[in-house]
Amino acid sequence: MKILIYMLMLCFVITGCSIGKKDNPNEKPEQKNVSMKNVNYTNKSNKPNEKAADHLASLAASIPGVNDATAVVVGKYAVVGIDVKAKLDRTRVESIKYSVAESLKNDPNGANAVVVADVDTYERLKQIGKQIKKGKTGQGILDELAAIVGRVMPQVPNDLIENRETNPIKDNNKQLPKNEEQELKKEQEDQSNNHLKK
Repeated sequence: MKILIYMLMLCFVITGCSIGKKDNPNEKPEQKNVSMKNVNYTNKSNKPNEKAADHLASLAASIPGVNDATAVVVGKYAVVGIDVKAKLDRTRVESIKYSVAESLKNDPNGANAVVVADVDTYERLKQIGKQIKKGKTGQGILDELAAIVGRVMPQVPNDLIENRETNPIKDNNKQLPKNEEQELKKEQEDQSNNHLKK
């Protein structure tokens, strides 16, 4: 859940930073003569993430039982998809996923990685990796990754914020009309364990 929140925060930061400067009609454009020689433009923005993704995929693929692996790295977070034999039972797949996670946890790029072994998710991650290598990054890819992580990550009790000021059961009872509330109270009392102790 924490990773999903961080991924969503990353999405908001990226979209917030992409708002361009608006032209001011009162402002005069600055004109300078610029000459360039031997300029070689390369897009290096995704290179560190691509190298990290390739490294994580090779680490995951080196684990016995993993046929192939792919990874997508966004900032300090990664999603690693593994391809295992189709006929393995669930406990064996979970064991392989655990082994992959153990191999990644000591790697600086893999410490915050989510490991998935679902065939569909693995294929989606492969396609996302190809799009990133082609230079197609943007909100769509981040949304896709957030959807993958949201589908895979369970909601852990430690991640939940408990509101101790409210009692949901009593609050729900107060939504009923008075006569139904009294009937419900009577029925709850009749069915409670306290009634059985008498």
